[in-house]
Amino acid sequence: MSERKVLTKYYPPDFDPNTIQRVRKPKATGPKVQTVRLMAPFSMKCLQCGEYIYRGRKFNARKETPLDERYLGIQIFRFYIKCTRCSAEICFRTDPKNNDYACERGAKRNTEPWRVGREETDEERLDRLEKEEEERDAMVELEAKTVDAKREMAVADALDEIRTRNARVERADRDGLEVGVAPVIDDEAERQDREDAEAARRAFASAKRLGEVIAEEIIEDDETSSVSSSTLSSETNGTVSRPEPVLTKSISTDMPPPSFKRVVKKKKDRAALLGIKRKPSLV
Repeated sequence: MSERKVLTKYYPPDFDPNTIQRVRKPKATGPKVQTVRLMAPFSMKCLQCGEYIYRGRKFNARKETPLDERYLGIQIFRFYIKCTRCSAEICFRTDPKNNDYACERGAKRNTEPWRVGREETDEERLDRLEKEEEERDAMVELEAKTVDAKREMAVADALDEIRTRNARVERADRDGLEVGVAPVIDDEAERQDREDAEAARRAFASAKRLGEVIAEEIIEDDETSSVSSSTLSSETNGTVSRPEPVLTKSISTDMPPPSFKRVVKKKKDRAALLGIKRKPSLV
């Protein structure tokens, strides 16, 4: 292996490159043959020694491509392997018709339960397809009959309702009474409408009351500011005038006025909770 990696090779003294000529071999005739690696497509038994070859056993096989063997334009391939015990040749080929492989010679395919049975001919296959088509048509016809029956039942119910109404109208005309068709009232929809109207009325009433309260507070603030300004002007002129009593509503304010002073919170000593004693600071 190291010889092919060197840069220079040995040439004998009597080496003449002119004596080397390219030889063109004739093209091989017959089927194309290749060497491939494959696995046994089915379990088989050798006819020479009785050796069992299980499915999936790997072989170095010869693949033959016969040019004159095709099925509906699909190429058929033939494979040659050797028995693992007696080295007898076993041949099998592809079977596009049945989507499988067929053993030709050298071995016998083991019995498979799902393949036991007589092969179906073309006429039997056509008969089977015709029966399936008829059964399918029968199902479609049954579905159509079911739909027709439902339609007829609906029509019969409508006719009975019309006859009952006509009989009631005729009886009322004979007795001299006026009969009308009562409109259908949806109680649930009517109740929902009433609830919506009541909720809207309450919302508008609360908004109106809130607006009145705000207006009264504004008026009270204006009157208070006017009284304080008049008192201040009288004091500056030297005369003290008593303010006229103004009837205002007392608004109770339980909360203190807001303060914007910064409050520094004292930190909690959480070390005492853990049983840690701090040393007193010397400063």
